[in-house]
Amino acid sequence: MAKGILGVVAGVLAFAAVAAVAGIVMRGAWPDYARVADAMTFTLPMMIARLTIGALATIAAGLVTAVIVKGSTFARLATGLLLLAAFIPQHIMLWEKFPVWYHLTFLLSLVPLTYLGGTAISRETRSAAPSLS
Repeated sequence: MAKGILGVVAGVLAFAAVAAVAGIVMRGAWPDYARVADAMTFTLPMMIARLTIGALATIAAGLVTAVIVKGSTFARLATGLLLLAAFIPQHIMLWEKFPVWYHLTFLLSLVPLTYLGGTAISRETRSAAPSLS
């Protein structure tokens, strides 16, 4: 059980690290984005870039969780559900800053993308296992 908790916590931390680093890079590389980031008055390409970062961070969360807790579908799903629980209040507070499609795309992708990120490790682990035939 401790390994499962560690995996979920590490997955959430991986999400935060990927999102933070990508956000810093995006602010540095995209002056128009940096100019509007604090006010959150993003253009469509900026919102798509943010969603892409969110997707990559979510996949990374599932990947890290699966590395620590090999073969645990529950841990991967728990990571996604924890991210969802953490972000619902944030998106409620920001509801009027973004269109509905943005909120739904982000929130509804958290659990499936976390699971998907973990399947890469699960498949690799299964294919690395010695064949009995």
